[in-house]
Amino acid sequence: MKKLSTNYLKGNIYGGITAGVIALPLALAFGVASGMGAAAGLYGAIFVCLFASIFGGTKTQISGPTGPMTVVVASVIALYPNNPKIVCMTIFLAGIFQILLGFIKVGDLIKYVPYPVISGFMSGVGAIIVLLQINPLFGHDAYGNVLQTVKSYFHIFQNVNPQCLILGILTLLIVYFTPKKIGKIIPSSLLALIVATVVAVACKFNVPVIGEIPTGLPHFQLGLISFKEFYVIIPVALTLAVLGSIDSLLTSLVADSMTRTKHNSNKELIGQGLGNAVAGMFGGIAGAGATMRTAVNIKSGGTDRLSGIVHCILLAVILIFLAPVASKIPLCVLSAILIKVGFDIIDYKFLAIARNVPRKEFAVMGIVFFLTVFYDLIFAVAVGIVLASILFAASVSASTNVSAVKIDELDDINDEILDDERYKNLISFIRIDGAFFFGSSACVLNQVEKNSQNVKCIVLYCKRVVTIDVSAIFVLEEIIERFESHGVKVILVMKDWQMVDKILHAGLAKILTADNFAFSKETALIKAKRLVRHYLK
Repeated sequence: MKKLSTNYLKGNIYGGITAGVIALPLALAFGVASGMGAAAGLYGAIFVCLFASIFGGTKTQISGPTGPMTVVVASVIALYPNNPKIVCMTIFLAGIFQILLGFIKVGDLIKYVPYPVISGFMSGVGAIIVLLQINPLFGHDAYGNVLQTVKSYFHIFQNVNPQCLILGILTLLIVYFTPKKIGKIIPSSLLALIVATVVAVACKFNVPVIGEIPTGLPHFQLGLISFKEFYVIIPVALTLAVLGSIDSLLTSLVADSMTRTKHNSNKELIGQGLGNAVAGMFGGIAGAGATMRTAVNIKSGGTDRLSGIVHCILLAVILIFLAPVASKIPLCVLSAILIKVGFDIIDYKFLAIARNVPRKEFAVMGIVFFLTVFYDLIFAVAVGIVLASILFAASVSASTNVSAVKIDELDDINDEILDDERYKNLISFIRIDGAFFFGSSACVLNQVEKNSQNVKCIVLYCKRVVTIDVSAIFVLEEIIERFESHGVKVILVMKDWQMVDKILHAGLAKILTADNFAFSKETALIKAKRLVRHYLK
């Protein structure tokens, strides 16, 4: 069998090991940065990747703790610093929400989140990671709040731990300037972790370290919380679920382009959700598909789910057998690694084209960035989506043309249909081109009112309408009821029966008859002529 061939085993085992080596320092660093501890980072990396690899929809994806997920988890811990049950429940619920998103097939819709929102959030998360790691880099305790951290800078710069600073600078030099040839053999972050830790131990530096890491299998930590606490964490859990889903599906697209395959979005969400739910049950931090680790896995020969499983086995072995060694890693070293990660997360691609981006889209990105860094991640994403949606609705509305057309200027109309000039003064012909939706409904209503003085029949030409929503249907209902109550008939020229059915099923069947519909200009004008004929007598 092809799957049991030597090349298959070799590629997936090597890919999994390589990805695991890269994931190790990041899992430890994200665990510490979240406030749950280094072990929680490893638990999250193991559980999320294991279940996503087995049950997910992207065969080569490597999952684990990521910057955005860690920042959100850290915000929960900042609110409930001494209540791990709430944090674990939040992560567990995020996993359940992801599973539900997969079952109701939202996976195909998440990709429609506007890019300026994603860019502003990702850059904001990168900035948060960098700002929060300055304190431990200089040998001080980290804060969970950006504003509090920034206020403390004046104090920490006056009281620098020189040994922490030396190790931090050494780590930054290694992660930024390791030659590519060496980086292919051993990842720069892992090399920095090893070298800086060895220097700290050999020189007997007095610096804060990770400390004791529990060995062996994790314990079940999910517990009951109050209804009030449950109510508070639901929005946070939903944010984790959405961010993790976006992060994972974007990574899935990268994997598709590298392997020339096609992932299953909804299945991927279910796999990610299972991983996060289990991570929450056993005290691991939330995770998502990790682009860098996935790319390394594929480049190293990973082609199937086996590579993700190997990645998990490697981390589990390190957790069980090498925890005492990992406990000696200085926190300033992890901070330096995370500073590099933070700068990598910033969306330089969007910033590079900022001058050419429409001002409105750049403003959305800037607002999301500012709110993410200085206010609240959840609120930032919500505001960004709402603003982007409003701007999109406005742009679509602007492209919708609603105009009154003189009947004698209509194309393809037989002059004999309106053989009496007086008909032209009794019939108003209004054409709608584009999207007829909540954004353009007011414009349609205004045009009808403006061009319906002293007429006895209004023809609304909707054959060029590309879409119609319930707001537009209610506007049609308002137009029909208002004008027909004054003896003015309304005829709708529709594109097809499907659009007619949509209108009728929305509640307009009670006020519309066959006389209100037509499927061509000619038919509409013939009906209009018949309806207003008695006014000529």
